[in-house]
Amino acid sequence: MKLLAKALKESALSSLPIFVIVLLLSITVAPMQSGVLVLFFFGTLMIIFGMSLFALGADISMQPLSEGIGITLAKAKSLVIPLAVTFILGLLITVAEPDLTVLAEQIPTIPNLVLIICVGIGVGIFLAISFIRARFGIPLSYLLWIFYAAALILALFVPKDFIPAAFDSGGVTTGPITVPFIMALGVGMASISADKRAQENSFGLIALCSIGPIISVLILSICFKPEAETAETVIGIYNTSREAFGAFVEAFPHYCKEVATAFLPIIAVFAIFELIFRRFHLHQLLRISVGLVYTYVGLVLFLTGANVGFMPAGRLIGSEIAESDMKLLLIPIGMLMGYFVVSAEPAVHSLKKQVEEITNGAIGQKAIGTALSIGVAVSVGIAMLRVVTGIPIYPFLAVGYVISLVIAFFVPPVYTGIAFDSGGVASGPMTTTFILPFAIGACEALGGNIMTDAFGIVAMVAMTPLITIQVMGLIGKLKQQRMIEKAHSELLQIPDDMLFYEEVK
Repeated sequence: MKLLAKALKESALSSLPIFVIVLLLSITVAPMQSGVLVLFFFGTLMIIFGMSLFALGADISMQPLSEGIGITLAKAKSLVIPLAVTFILGLLITVAEPDLTVLAEQIPTIPNLVLIICVGIGVGIFLAISFIRARFGIPLSYLLWIFYAAALILALFVPKDFIPAAFDSGGVTTGPITVPFIMALGVGMASISADKRAQENSFGLIALCSIGPIISVLILSICFKPEAETAETVIGIYNTSREAFGAFVEAFPHYCKEVATAFLPIIAVFAIFELIFRRFHLHQLLRISVGLVYTYVGLVLFLTGANVGFMPAGRLIGSEIAESDMKLLLIPIGMLMGYFVVSAEPAVHSLKKQVEEITNGAIGQKAIGTALSIGVAVSVGIAMLRVVTGIPIYPFLAVGYVISLVIAFFVPPVYTGIAFDSGGVASGPMTTTFILPFAIGACEALGGNIMTDAFGIVAMVAMTPLITIQVMGLIGKLKQQRMIEKAHSELLQIPDDMLFYEEVK
């Protein structure tokens, strides 16, 4: 109960700033219907309870399960079985990711199933590549340079309407289900290394798995030659709090089914793994089972609250501000919301805890959280600038990724892995259900092209933390060098007779 109470407190503190910001906007520059505000209030409560249960469940179920599979794969002598298993794991877990379904529904000219399977194949291939990297100690920065260069070159041959959606796919793929599983899998695969590379290899799986969907969707867009189409979303009108609450009741079974479908591959993999290797004891199996229940219930509550409660509020706030005489307020308000919304992402909590544990507290949760918030604030600001001005996204992506990849040569490798993992983690369901609708609402009100101007915000959210977290690592490295130089200079200033006296003592 103490752990649950602590998780509830963390979730409430993470969600409270967003609630206050939306409340203040609703009584000032972006008045909303009372029914939508009630939806947002109920959604906030569900997100707080859902995120608490999810965080607790992921710690006691997903982490030991995935880590155990990773250790077993790393001990295998041949490459064939681990590569086949990692590919299948990546495919199954990605296909079941709820955020990916949301993206697929926004691209009507490509069949949903085709898009989802294509993205799943991309993740499966790059999860297998991650295993090869961990086995042979290939530097992460080399692989990032190669594959991001390939993605940026491919983007030159893709219809411009689909470049934002392709890069968005890399962010939505690493959602609340895949992130804890893949992160713990990486820790397990790196844990048998006895050298300093174990810490470095613990990170980077999410980074590589985020590239696979980008490349696969770019190739799919070239093959299909689709034409962009979007359907206008109708926001329901609720006259009473009972009607608003009824919207959650009506949507709840849908998300129960959606999350259950997402969990089936994980449970199937776990069952097959345990039958073959018999790794866990009975009490461990019971603990993991209870954790999976917590994770399931928490994710259902979270997704219901975010989709039903937050999406209409984000869309209305964006449209109200864009239609006013103060449309430039979209940029600072977007930055403010981006700064706080990332702390409400369920997978961010998993990342921060794992970073602190693996680095033995050298990189704290607070430092990672601050760097993430700054990065997301900048990215949402740039995204809203694009909505207002219609500037294409490609120059921002090209410059941003080049900067982040150049910095990777000057920071400790562990910071590069954490930074590129953080990009995928930051762009989760809160971004797709609140920040993206905020951009879409503003874009529709301004008469812009949703596919080119509103989409891409997830890609920007996934990109900027790569820079901010590596800059944090670079600052830390420079401080450490100054401390060493200062200590060395002070040692040189000590007289020889004093050194002799100390040595005699």
